[in-house]
Amino acid sequence: MTAVTVTADKAKFLRLALAADAVVTGGNGLVYLAFAGPVGDLLGPDATPLRGIGVFLLVYGAAVGLLASRRAISPAATKAVIALNVIWTLGSVAAVVTGALDFTTAGAIWAIAQALAVAGFAELQIMGLRKARNQ
Repeated sequence: MTAVTVTADKAKFLRLALAADAVVTGGNGLVYLAFAGPVGDLLGPDATPLRGIGVFLLVYGAAVGLLASRRAISPAATKAVIALNVIWTLGSVAAVVTGALDFTTAGAIWAIAQALAVAGFAELQIMGLRKARNQ
């Protein structure tokens, strides 16, 4: 089976879904990294894991942004982004359910809201990939 590359003219919706994910993810990472103490006070987790999450989100957001900026968007790379978004969603819910990060009530609400947003990005990316392939 041959890999199909999604070209710029066929991928506007996918590009927007990836770019929005990159901006939100990178912004979130920047806030976690720069304001880990106050964010931790509000949400519950200590500053150290929040800084680590912040670094991850900045790198991940940059990678997704790079993917979105490519003239030809790789379906395989897009599927990897979708898979990581699903993993993040499930991990966020698991962290709330298990109490692994000692969320405050506000933190638990934030984690679930964030999980829903990330799941939404994954769904938009799936739709964008399908649209690009069908055009």
